[in-house]
Amino acid sequence: VQLQASGGGLVQAGGSLRLSCEVSRRTPRNYAMGWFRQAPGKEREFVAAISRSGGSTNYADSVKGRFIISRDNAKNTVFLQMNSLKSEDTAVYYCAADRLSSGTSYDDRLYDYWGQGTQVTVSS
Repeated sequence: VQLQASGGGLVQAGGSLRLSCEVSRRTPRNYAMGWFRQAPGKEREFVAAISRSGGSTNYADSVKGRFIISRDNAKNTVFLQMNSLKSEDTAVYYCAADRLSSGTSYDDRLYDYWGQGTQVTVSS
């Protein structure tokens, strides 16, 4: 399984970006998916997660109401729409796949596959 994240870039505070994560897999099974981020000098933190069907989502308090996670299972792609961006959102964003759970975990230890990360920089 390979995950390819894209869509990062430089944006001004208050702006928006949409991240994408394409999942290449050998089986038609869907995975629960998550987005995490890591800022310089900080530990990786949970951002958002979505269940296999897309019917359940989970967000970190810091992004709730600003970010939206969604998925298109026909295209094996997960999205993270980021609105009202703040300087503190600056980080490398990683998508991850959880092959066992059907839920929306915030625990990065439960995720089995990780993308390479995409840089998001928000200028104030």
